[in-house]
Amino acid sequence: MNNLRNEETDALFEAILTLKSIDECYLFFEDACTIKELKEIAQRFYVAKLLRDGQNYQEINAKTGMSTATICRVNKCLNYGKGGYNTVIERLEKEGKL
Repeated sequence: MNNLRNEETDALFEAILTLKSIDECYLFFEDACTIKELKEIAQRFYVAKLLRDGQNYQEINAKTGMSTATICRVNKCLNYGKGGYNTVIERLEKEGKL
């Protein structure tokens, strides 16, 4: 993350932290990202949840159409990454939102 961390990225994350509703998130992210980018991020998050739920690559591929290479990358992040997926999934589960 050291290559990613800079003043501009910090400002973006600070901006994201000010969003107060799903509607505000849609407004911001539809301005900031292409529809394709947003859908790809959302699909990767969904894949992370499916992997944590114990589904295998073939099941996830059939359900989402995601390539096994992308599924593998998400799995690598879940198991050896910085813990971002796990943090938010655990929080959402605790709040009963997943």
